[in-house]
Amino acid sequence: MIITFCGHSQYTETIEDEQKIISFLKELVGDQHAELYLGGYGSFDAFARKCGRKYQETHPNTKLIFITPYITVEYQKNYLDYNKDLYDEILYPNLEDKPLKFAISYRNKWMVEQADYVIAYITRDYGGAYQTYKYAKKKKKYILNLTGKQL
Repeated sequence: MIITFCGHSQYTETIEDEQKIISFLKELVGDQHAELYLGGYGSFDAFARKCGRKYQETHPNTKLIFITPYITVEYQKNYLDYNKDLYDEILYPNLEDKPLKFAISYRNKWMVEQADYVIAYITRDYGGAYQTYKYAKKKKKYILNLTGKQL
């Protein structure tokens, strides 16, 4: 089972949102193997990783996987070396034919395509997180929007 996350880069974590994510994972995944695909940018992504790590403490069949949008040598030195200690695995979808300028958007679409479920924090109808959310809706993915909003 694959669960991915999308949310605005500006986000203030709450205990309520943490409880929603942990409860959702407990009900949905239980003790099954699950992979949490994480983007690694912005405060919502950091919060999602934190929740995933907390869930993983009692559910060891869960893997936290950073999906990197770039694979350049410079990016590997400057960013991936740091991230390798934060995640169980780093995965690069084949985006080499995509313009670097749009790598994050293509990576986000790839994450949605792979996912069985999407956990989101979307409060407005613009921006990259919203575009990912909209794409997940188009792909008819089950989405838990922590805000409760249907945009």
